[in-house]
Amino acid sequence: MKLPYAVYILKCKDNTYYTGFTTKIKSRLNAHNKGEVHYTKSRLPIKLIHLSLFEIKQKAYDFERYLKSGSGIAFRNKRLV
Repeated sequence: MKLPYAVYILKCKDNTYYTGFTTKIKSRLNAHNKGEVHYTKSRLPIKLIHLSLFEIKQKAYDFERYLKSGSGIAFRNKRLV
């Protein structure tokens, strides 16, 4: 089974979190580390602290949106980080 869609959580140097969605996790993490992503470029270094893989794009997208909501942030803080 191929799981091409990823939702990830990064912890930044300033103890903030970045939640994102990608199909190429290695290249996306490289972009973060090179300072090519606006939110994280001033918060380097970053650390990958959670990665969820999905087979269906819509499920990954929905999970990312949930993690960015109020209840999703509470879930992230209690269960994922």
